[in-house]
Amino acid sequence: MLKKILLALVLILAALILVVATRPAEFRIARSHSIAAPPGVVFALVNDFHQWNAWSPWAKLDPAMQQTHAGAPAGTGAIYSWAGNHAVGEGRMTITDSRPSELIRIRLEFQKPFAALNTTEFTFAPTGQQTTVTWNMTGTNNFMARAFGLFMNMDKMVGDDFEKGLVQMKVAAEAAAQQP
Repeated sequence: MLKKILLALVLILAALILVVATRPAEFRIARSHSIAAPPGVVFALVNDFHQWNAWSPWAKLDPAMQQTHAGAPAGTGAIYSWAGNHAVGEGRMTITDSRPSELIRIRLEFQKPFAALNTTEFTFAPTGQQTTVTWNMTGTNNFMARAFGLFMNMDKMVGDDFEKGLVQMKVAAEAAAQQP
């Protein structure tokens, strides 16, 4: 009887491992939003990490979060590091490509609560009197992240944060666009 139970557990575990192993390793999460401001105004809010507290969905989750800036003051080479509570974790962002009013590419390194290396991009497309901002993140899920994905919808979790950030970015950019 014990052998049958152990065999059943081994088979269940093997099936679970097989299911996790067949899940896609690559992921992409993206959200877009239209903002009534010129591309240059919106671009400036993202290109300078000092401006992120005005719109970042994570800035308000830990008011005591430690933040440091290094490298270039803005644009390519700018570095932002943070260490905060369990809601924001710990990590570092480096702008690796900055094309005015067009694209910002960021190397995103998480240390806590889990280690991960992702790429984040913001694109800015003029559409009439508005700018369509697209925020996306791409990366590779390791085995544990794929297993986690069986129980949690990461696109929805992170995507919801992107949507909140884009709404807050809209408010900040539209206010900045109204200033002389």
